[in-house]
Amino acid sequence: MKRISIKDLEPGAYKAMHGLEQYMMNSLITPTLRELIKIRASQINSCAYCIDMHTQDALRIGETPRRIFALSAWKESPLFTKQERAALHVTEEVTLISENGLSNETYEAALEIFGENGLSQIIMQVITINSWNRIAISTKQIFE
Repeated sequence: MKRISIKDLEPGAYKAMHGLEQYMMNSLITPTLRELIKIRASQINSCAYCIDMHTQDALRIGETPRRIFALSAWKESPLFTKQERAALHVTEEVTLISENGLSNETYEAALEIFGENGLSQIIMQVITINSWNRIAISTKQIFE
């Protein structure tokens, strides 16, 4: 069954989402960290479309296949920096917000590393990719 196209039916909403995406592209989050956040949230949400897109984007900007392969098990992998680990913790907890919220431990660790503005940007990046995941999954967006 073919699903609706929000892009076609609600172009203003789609334009607003793109505006948020553009805003995040100009944040202080490094391009590599931004893609790791997008891939990890998309893995948790099982959004094949977004996993494919952001894996390609990460490879294009120089991320290694080895780190991308290890991303689903980042907690056990030595391949990620302290900063990346803090951001990935935030990514998982915000993506799975209904389970336990964003824990004080994760919040405080990320705040210490990134500061208030940096943590704000990471939270907004997680929110942005989660929104895109939900659009792609609910409309059954397919690879083009």
